[in-house]
Amino acid sequence: MDLQLAALCALTFVIHLIGALAYAARIAGVRTRRIAVSFALFNVLILISRASNSFQGPFLGKRIETSLAAGHAAHLLGDFRWLLLSATAAAAIGALAVPTFQRIFSRAVLHFQTHRSMPKLILHGFARGGLRYLRDAVTVPSPRHVAGLAREVSVPWSVIGLNVGAQALLTVGVFAALYAGCLDPKFRVTAVSLSSVVNGVATIMLFVFIDPHLSVMTDDVMDGRTSEASFRRAVVWLSASRVAGTVLAQLMLLPAAIGIAMIARAI
Repeated sequence: MDLQLAALCALTFVIHLIGALAYAARIAGVRTRRIAVSFALFNVLILISRASNSFQGPFLGKRIETSLAAGHAAHLLGDFRWLLLSATAAAAIGALAVPTFQRIFSRAVLHFQTHRSMPKLILHGFARGGLRYLRDAVTVPSPRHVAGLAREVSVPWSVIGLNVGAQALLTVGVFAALYAGCLDPKFRVTAVSLSSVVNGVATIMLFVFIDPHLSVMTDDVMDGRTSEASFRRAVVWLSASRVAGTVLAQLMLLPAAIGIAMIARAI
């Protein structure tokens, strides 16, 4: 792995880690009863994710163009495998870090509620007290809670399956389209444009079937109809399904790229 590929893997890791931590923001909102503030603070991390994404696209595009021009495109499939592996590692670490980050988000929400200043919150995070709290907040999932997952599945299996599929499509969509352009460079622009179709299908799955169910569960917790423990188990199952989706993306990469290349030639 060269330095450029390592940088691309790091950017991919950041993008998918922040996506995985969205579940921690939901738990923090439930615990503090400040749903809107929790998501407002999470949007700061979203800005970092989008900045990473804006750098990843040009760097990855330049790597592909250079390889095609030099006639050394054979290694590109391996490059995409590394990028997908980075996404899986980020999703797995994000799932394990949910207990830690929901504590950090809860503290940040309460601090922001008091001072109502984002600059003060950021400065507090880098101050001695903030750094000490970050150190003390680090925890791992409790074995008792992990053992309890099998006893009660708080999310319908249909929602879990849909989340696996949606996350797989979101993870592989752009990479498969880019690799389809490598398979048939004559239709490279058309193939890359088709990534928006793949991502659109995944986004519809998320916003029509998955996010509404999680939002209803959030409201049920706020109204006392569902326990926080049950909600946390639901989040853990969705986090695990996100990891499974990135693994499925590895299997989908080559078939999806071939399919996109065929569609690009046909339309």
